Amino acid sequence: MPASHKTGPLAGLTVLEMAGLGPVPLAGLLLCEMGARVVRIERAGATQAFLVVPPEFDLDRHGREVLKIDLKRPEGIDLLLRLIDGVDVLVEGFRPGVMERLGVGPETVLARNPRLIYGRMTGFGQDGPLAARAGHDMTYLALTGVLHAIGEKGGKPVPPLNLVADYGGGAMFLVMGVLAALLERGVSGRGQVVDAAMVDGAAMLAAPFFGFLATGFWKDERGSNLLDTGAPFYDTYECADGKHVAVACLEPQFFAEFSRLLPLDAKFAAQYDMTLWPAMRAAIAARIREKTRDEWAALFEATDACVAPVLSLKEAPDHPHALARRTHVMAGTLRRPAPAPRFSRTKSETASPDTPATGLRATLAGFGFTQAEIDALASAGVAG
Repeated sequence: MPASHKTGPLAGLTVLEMAGLGPVPLAGLLLCEMGARVVRIERAGATQAFLVVPPEFDLDRHGREVLKIDLKRPEGIDLLLRLIDGVDVLVEGFRPGVMERLGVGPETVLARNPRLIYGRMTGFGQDGPLAARAGHDMTYLALTGVLHAIGEKGGKPVPPLNLVADYGGGAMFLVMGVLAALLERGVSGRGQVVDAAMVDGAAMLAAPFFGFLATGFWKDERGSNLLDTGAPFYDTYECADGKHVAVACLEPQFFAEFSRLLPLDAKFAAQYDMTLWPAMRAAIAARIREKTRDEWAALFEATDACVAPVLSLKEAPDHPHALARRTHVMAGTLRRPAPAPRFSRTKSETASPDTPATGLRATLAGFGFTQAEIDALASAGVAG
């Protein structure tokens, strides 16, 4: 869809996304689906490091206009600078110093475009002893204490996919920072740099648990607390068919409903008496194994017992609530989660697998380049 026809709350904004993996492309997708025109800059000749996704399934590119620029040539850097002059936001996910060495660091570009919001995504931030180090989601979680806290008692730490540091502490904090900077720009008229580090974001997501730890409510030992499978009424249980249900009846009234329907012996009514927990866990586990997952789901579905079937990624889109909410939508041939959050008036739109513009000429024309300039850049191999 042409940028001028987009309808989300960010319609009218233009974002330059420096191509990368992980959280920066997810941030680009979120901004795109909220209405921003997102132009993705890929290095000419660059290849993906370890994962090649067919275009129809490649959410790292959906909804964007894609430009390939030879950033090894001065003409390519000149082109990039001119593009930056005409955008509201730039997001990049390189190690500290890479953009500066290219000649497009914040000091240079903010002097040219003082209203620019310059979003920087790294693992460890722009400074500090680990700033130049490589890492992945699990690396950052390990150093924040979060990975230590996830897993069963007596077991090893379990990585929660790459949802927490990469996408939660990374993409979401980058988007939040960019939006906050845009809001402030509306007052001051000035841009600024957003330093979004995954290690910072993951730590911030765990802020309540540091509070719990300080009060003594939380033990620094996984599988021993209320929300980490330490409590028998906040855990998953295997059913007769080998599938699982999630039991999360923390509050007394929800636990009472769970106990009535399971049923659970009245001797366990003192829910928070930790001396009862081992026997309570064994009793719940034995009872859950008597029925299949879907039998339990049907029994608890219309109640507040806080019991849910553990669905697979393939099953989840077809759950009745997901269908009713249209939580998943089709993007070409890809069935994927719908844009979130939802807006009552300026509705987000699902990014298309097809880029909004028809290619190099349409994209550069949208930045004010003449046809002669575009022809020269294309024939010289600077952009494509």
